[in-house]
Amino acid sequence: MSKQTITEVFKNVFSAFIGVQNEENRKKAFENGSLSTYIIVGLIFTAAFVMTIILLISTII
Repeated sequence: MSKQTITEVFKNVFSAFIGVQNEENRKKAFENGSLSTYIIVGLIFTAAFVMTIILLISTII
């Protein structure tokens, strides 16, 4: 099996983050992906989400 590119990791994490990841892609990610890469990208997405919420709230208030 080939290793996933960083673009594929970002696509998989984003899809899972918004809840539209399909079963086939999820299985591929678990078979070919590196846990540390997924953790780092997941933390990046989480930080970006929190910062977006903070920015929206501070703009509204």
